[in-house]
Amino acid sequence: MRPLAVLGGTFDPIHIAHLAVAWEAAELLDAEVRLMPASVPPHRPPPIADATTRVAMLRAALGGQDRIGLDTRELARGGPSYTIDTLGEMRAEEGDRPIVLLLGADAFAGLPSWHRWRALFEAAHIGVLSRPGVAREWPAELAEEVAARQVADPRQLCNQPAGLVAELEVTPLEISATRIRDLLAAGREPRYLLPQGLFDDPALLAPYRQPGPPDGRS
Repeated sequence: MRPLAVLGGTFDPIHIAHLAVAWEAAELLDAEVRLMPASVPPHRPPPIADATTRVAMLRAALGGQDRIGLDTRELARGGPSYTIDTLGEMRAEEGDRPIVLLLGADAFAGLPSWHRWRALFEAAHIGVLSRPGVAREWPAELAEEVAARQVADPRQLCNQPAGLVAELEVTPLEISATRIRDLLAAGREPRYLLPQGLFDDPALLAPYRQPGPPDGRS
């Protein structure tokens, strides 16, 4: 059964690196990929752009292709966006279909700080988006949990609904949403860092045009 892969984030704003890793994951897993914007991310400050604007940006970015889709359930649910709640909903909907949670290497290394993190493996596989040639460093409790779950071939995730971990080597693109927000606040145009569709409607990037204090979100 073709897997369903999920890439979450604030997407504040959606940029080329988000799309690139989603597309490469779709190819590596032969999966349908959905981008899932978070409502209130538990581990970072709230987004600058509101939910309506972020969804509009995502729709503009995803136009013209049919491999990457959009899932807005966390925005509709409101409140803190706990991943285990989202995956539980998706598991109830998808039955035994393989579900893959896509996480960057840094996010995966911080998994033990997540709400009910061990339960994630009961609801989904985890695809760790890694850079070729970069050694991984995982906390001891995470490494212990993953030891019996890790598989070398990402296609093995297709063989069962959940419970495995695979590293997905994707092309590294050093693009930061924080940097993009800073450029926009300074009155610059970050062409080729953002999908072209975001420039077609001036209202989409308007929330970032006013200067503000620097922040650490990405």
